[in-house]
Amino acid sequence: MNWRDQILKEFTPQVATLTLVADPDGLLTEAQMLQRIQERGFEILTFEDAIAFRYIYESQYRPQQEQGAALDLVIVLNKDTQELRLLPYDLVQPGRQLAFSIGSLFPNLSYSVVNSLDRSDFDALYQAQAQHKPEQLGENATKDFVLRYVYNIDPDLIQQTSDLLLILLRWHYRGQRLPEILRDRFIQTLRERQLFSTLPLETIIPDRQAFFAFLQQTWPEFVRQHLVKSNQTSEATGTYATSTKLPFDNQDIRVYINHLFLEGYLQPIDADQVIIKNSNLELNPWIKVGLRFDLKADQHRRLQGLLESLDSLIPPSDAKHQDWLKFGEAWAKLIVLWHQNKISDFSRQFLTLQAKVDTAFFSWVSSRYGTLYSQPPIPPVMLHQVPRFLARQLEASKTDKVALLVLDGLALDQWLVLKDVLLAQRPQLNFRDETVFAWLPTITTISRQAIFAGKPPILFPSSLETTSQEESLWKQFWTGQGFNLSEVVYAKGLGEADSLSLVEAKLSPRLRVVGLVVDKVDKIMHGMQLGTAGMHNQVRQWAELGWMANLLDLLLAQKFKIFLTSDHGNIEATGIGQPREGAIADLRGERVRVYSDPILRAKVKSEFPNAIEWQPLGLPEKYLPLLAPGRQAFIREGEQIVAHGGISVEELVVPFINVSV
Repeated sequence: MNWRDQILKEFTPQVATLTLVADPDGLLTEAQMLQRIQERGFEILTFEDAIAFRYIYESQYRPQQEQGAALDLVIVLNKDTQELRLLPYDLVQPGRQLAFSIGSLFPNLSYSVVNSLDRSDFDALYQAQAQHKPEQLGENATKDFVLRYVYNIDPDLIQQTSDLLLILLRWHYRGQRLPEILRDRFIQTLRERQLFSTLPLETIIPDRQAFFAFLQQTWPEFVRQHLVKSNQTSEATGTYATSTKLPFDNQDIRVYINHLFLEGYLQPIDADQVIIKNSNLELNPWIKVGLRFDLKADQHRRLQGLLESLDSLIPPSDAKHQDWLKFGEAWAKLIVLWHQNKISDFSRQFLTLQAKVDTAFFSWVSSRYGTLYSQPPIPPVMLHQVPRFLARQLEASKTDKVALLVLDGLALDQWLVLKDVLLAQRPQLNFRDETVFAWLPTITTISRQAIFAGKPPILFPSSLETTSQEESLWKQFWTGQGFNLSEVVYAKGLGEADSLSLVEAKLSPRLRVVGLVVDKVDKIMHGMQLGTAGMHNQVRQWAELGWMANLLDLLLAQKFKIFLTSDHGNIEATGIGQPREGAIADLRGERVRVYSDPILRAKVKSEFPNAIEWQPLGLPEKYLPLLAPGRQAFIREGEQIVAHGGISVEELVVPFINVSV
């Protein structure tokens, strides 16, 4: 039995048509929990905003109830039991009431510590509680218990630098987040034991980017020292460490170092900077991955290694959403490398891997996508959660100002191309790369509007065919957070040489929130005839003109905290023919058609039996997408295009970047 079973036993179908749940700790929003409740036939509706709730309830659920449909509806209020009275009386009076909390699941552990954990970590904690049966623990004792049994960290067992480095590599390579209160406890314990006094623990433990930067900085000196030792003896096999105390040659650590260079977290250094005359590199083959000899040969080796690595890293069908977000980063790096080289020896291997990724991702999205938009917004999982995340950033520091840059249509691989140019132009910039999921269908009117509205598309049904309401939705969100209209600004149509002056004209000392749409990449995409390689080339050329770098300069000079994202990505697609639908489609995109009637959608699907009738998850009931399958498009058969709207890693996993100096 796990912690979910303790809750799920209360969800027996047809016991009550309406169930009201007080869920102050967000237990029902955990992805597997949501999925298992839905598998039992229950529909979940969260009560956050009274007006939005009433709209959804009255338009979708009350008609079913009045028609006598067998409906198991669960209304979730993220507050304690006493606050269930906030719900409308016509729901409270007939509804069955339940309440779940962390305290009932983990009665002997500190609430504040357990509440800081990602809900998916509760599996390990619940199992440890059952096995070790802890007595009532205080805060520090709970922290130590969680570190040991959830994160496999026992500070008492960390004696050597290699022990610590393996832990940090495991976290940061997988993109795992250790809650702040646990990070602080871990650092405190190590400092009290006076271990690793020469290491910057306060930065490399909590900060993924800082950790990789530290490894990059220490790698050249390690190679020099290692080659000296290689000349004097045979290849090192123990835990030899440089003056920085980083034992890269530890057998367990080597595996991670290989992946870090292959996936671009670390950059190889020029071999002539470190190779000593007559060094016997044949004794050290593992070290070659971190050295640059011949550009063409190095890229060939890296491409081969990345193809093999990613083939083994495709997330399984029951993967967490974080696994696909992490995989999306590595997949984007492979796409960039592939289109830079396209080595014919690897064509079959690349296309086979691409097909495996597409199949696995579609299977995962089909079963898990519906659980994403109810996840907690810290950190954001989907684009509509970004404004709420930004609001938390401002709440944490009342003097901050925040700017959100939405680069319409920028795929994650194209962000990597853009970032390379920006780093060459502005080496002082730091980019903290994260990823989030776009909305399906992956089109501007759905996914971009969701960003600026700060809510799912079902809550802005009147503007799903246009983006004209984005500014009012953006300002509506921020005024709802207590900001004055004079503190919030929005602008779109940016990216051309003369558009920077439009941004300058809108900035004023009173502004605290800026939302900007840069649509240059989207314009490039819709005129693209040279596929993904052409997109990379055009994005690079645009970036080299300096407009983006100048925009970042402008915002940073005015002390804005900058976040950059995209509303959707894009892929190369091949035409399978155009539906003979006349005017019945509400939207006629290359990768998606949208209908208001299921019969009309089914009629078009009969022409294209492999097309996907996507359920309106988070969408109005009569917004019915028909998605082109695989890497195909509803255009003339055999024609090639760069497009968006469907289900692929490239379209659905988009960048979410914090820019700083």
